[in-house]
This record gives sequence, structure tokens and C-alpha cells, in this order.
Amino acid sequence: MLTAGELEKVCSRTQAEPVDVWKTRKFIEEHWSEELSLRRLAKAVNVHPNYLSEKFKQITGLNFVEYVARTRFEKACRLLRDHDLRIIEIAFAAGFQSLSQFNRVFKRLCGKSPTQFRAAKCLIGQHR
Repeated sequence: MLTAGELEKVCSRTQAEPVDVWKTRKFIEEHWSEELSLRRLAKAVNVHPNYLSEKFKQITGLNFVEYVARTRFEKACRLLRDHDLRIIEIAFAAGFQSLSQFNRVFKRLCGKSPTQFRAAKCLIGQHR
């Protein structure tokens, strides 16, 4: 599956994506740290939530929840690499609703806990 960033590159090189999906991805990119729901996005894009859900998955290959989680994961990775914030601060700054949700998503997408990820990035940086 593609990350949000990879999808952006693929879509820019291939045929144009539907406007509804583009607007939805743009809205997520601008509001990723806020509480997002399919209903809120559908309202922002002015389409029915069921239509948006189906079309979004068809075009991106990810359902709405997974896309938002991956977008937040990418933001969290940057924060873990570039800041000395505590893990819980990064979790909430990246838009996750709880530390346990953040840890679950991070482990699923990265194969490591946020603490292990940060430690590995620090070790790589020391060997350069």
C-alpha cells in the first residue's frame, strides 16, 4: 500500500484524480491534527459520506481511516526525528486521540514502537 506522500507523487504523474478525492486529500493534509470524521470530510467536499468513502478507497486503495492514520504517522515520524518532544506530546501533536492508538498505529505501520524508531534514527545519525 502507498503512503499518503507516495500517493501524491503517483497521482501527479498519472491521470488526474477525481476532484472529490483531491479535495478530500487536501482537506486531510490541512486538518490532519484535528479530529476528522468521514461525515466532516464529506460535508467539506459537499458529497454524501457513502459516496466519498467508496470513491476514496477506489482511487487511493486505502479507506479513509487508514489514509488519515498514515498521514498522521508520517507527521509523527518527522516529529520523532526532528524534535525532542516526549512521545505522548508527539502523539497528540500528530492528531492521535490517545497514546495507545498512536502506539498501535505506529507499530503496525513501522514494525517498531515510537521509542524504538527514535532510538534507531539516533543511532543512524551517530554513524554518519
